[in-house]
Order: sequence, then C-alpha cells, then structure tokens
Amino acid sequence: MLTISDTVTEMVQWVFPEHAGAPGQIHGGRMMQWIATVGTMAAARVARGQVVLGAMDDIDFLHPVKVGEIAVLRAQVEAIGRCSIEVGVKVFAENVQSGRRALTLNSHLVFVKVDEDLKPVPVPAALEPRGPAEEALFVEAQERRRQRLERLTRRRAAALDTVDEPEDKPRWALESSRAVLPEDTLFGHTMFPGKLLMDIDEAGGILSMRYCRGLVMTACLDAMDFFAPINAHEVVTFKAALNHVGNSSIEIGVKVLTEVPWSGEVRHACTAYLTFVHLGSDLRPQPCPTFTPQTLPEKRRWDEAEARRARRLERVKRLKASIQEGR
Repeated sequence: MLTISDTVTEMVQWVFPEHAGAPGQIHGGRMMQWIATVGTMAAARVARGQVVLGAMDDIDFLHPVKVGEIAVLRAQVEAIGRCSIEVGVKVFAENVQSGRRALTLNSHLVFVKVDEDLKPVPVPAALEPRGPAEEALFVEAQERRRQRLERLTRRRAAALDTVDEPEDKPRWALESSRAVLPEDTLFGHTMFPGKLLMDIDEAGGILSMRYCRGLVMTACLDAMDFFAPINAHEVVTFKAALNHVGNSSIEIGVKVLTEVPWSGEVRHACTAYLTFVHLGSDLRPQPCPTFTPQTLPEKRRWDEAEARRARRLERVKRLKASIQEGR
C-alpha cells in the first residue's frame, strides 16, 4: 500500500514576465493552471491512467508570487476512494536571494479515474497513512469528502441550467466562446482543467478590469464542481457576470457551457465564483466604483454573493491563524 509521502509530486517554476498578470506578479489563471497540472500528475501516477477533475476546493491567494521568484508546487495524494483520488496542493513563493519560502496558497482537488469512454473505473491502489501526521491528513480528507457530497447535492440542479432567463441579463457581463483544440487536451479526449481554469480567470479578470477601469488581481476562487466534461472539438462558452462589489474587491461569477456543434447539444460544465482586488498604480488595493443592484436578479445575486463573502472572510481568517500556529 502507498503512504501519503510515497505520492508526493513537486513542480518548480521560475516566474517570468510572460507569466505576469498585474505588473510584477503572477497571473492568477496561470497559477491555477500550474495547480491543476501538478495535481493531475500526482493523481495520474497513482491511477496509472487517465484522470479527470471532478471537484476543486477553495483557492485563497494569501499573497502574490512575484516575477523573479520561484513558485514551488507540492502535491500529494491524501485519500483514495473506489474511483476517486484527492490531491492536496501547496504553493510556496521562494525568494532567490534569501532562499526563504512563504506559503502562498493551498487547495484540494478531486480526480476520477476514467477509461477511454470517460467512464469511472477503480483506482488500482490503496492508501495507508503512516504516522500521526499522515493519519490526521487522512481524517481531514474524509471530512472534506463529506462536505463535498453535501455541496454537490445542493448544486445538482445547477447541472441542468443551460439557458438564461431574458429578464436575468446583468448590466455588467461578458461572453466569449472558443473551440477546444487537440492542444487543449491532455489525454486526447477532454479539455485539460488547467487550460479551463486559466480561461475562467481570464473572463472574470477582463470583466473586472472593465468595471474598475484599472488593474485587478485574483484574490480567490471558491470551491467548484464539474458537472460535465468538455471534449475536443466542442465549443466552450464563458458567461461572466458581476455579482457583488465591496470596497476594493469585486465578485464575478463565470458559467461555463460546452456545445456539440454538429448536434446543438449544450451542457453545463461548471460555474466558478472568483474574487478580484482592484489595484492602483502602486499595486495596492484601491476602492472600486460603487454598484447598486436594481433588478430582482441583481439583488438575488448580490445577496448570494454577500453570504459567500462572509464565509470567505471567515475561511481566510482561519487559514491565516493556522499558518501562524504552524510557525
């Protein structure tokens, strides 16, 4: 049997200007792509085959990784189900001159092993935690699984949501579509989740910059579930809408639809909620233009976003406290 330490996969990336979003710091979508990459590598090694991303927990950017620093991504399998694999990913920013590493973020991703027809198949491995530290990680993974199942039950109806109501058209929105090319896939069938996450962040970032009339930085991505795979040669559409505006932050929701062009079939792939921070010329948070919800759909989205914001603030508070305790 495998121990958690047996499954560790580490990916090291020097952050170049080509990886930047706001001047001097990494693009949030690029970091999400790297997280999905190292997570997929860790899962595929254990699965001994093709895996697809089924769910992703919250990603909170505690601070940006700057251009010229080294991003160290460390992934490890923390639980194995019949067909599923949970991978924990931690990202550190390493200063080249001092050699110091700072924890930038952590998240957990759940992958499903599939066959050539994308049908779930059993994982040919089992996990046996070794020592108190690994046993604690394993117990925490079981609790996260329970929470995900509850979340998926609440969101199951959203999987059928492919048509927007005419009266639900937001004032601040963006829609873009593109074809899924073979280069966007990893195993030749489905779109690689890292590419998808980067596109989602791009759509949300563009809408945020248009609204704020300035630079923005990705602050967090709320937990998300993937309802349907996006296959090669399909057309994927990103529908971004403004949900909430705080003092210097803005929440954008991005619904992702995938379409089979030759049949017209449309599936709801996932919906993401991203928070961006408006930055000034000094790259420090700056107030956003005010926004007042007017229509019933805008007020509904605003209220739902306020609830998510409250949970988000509490989550980040706990995360920072745990990091302080671990020092």
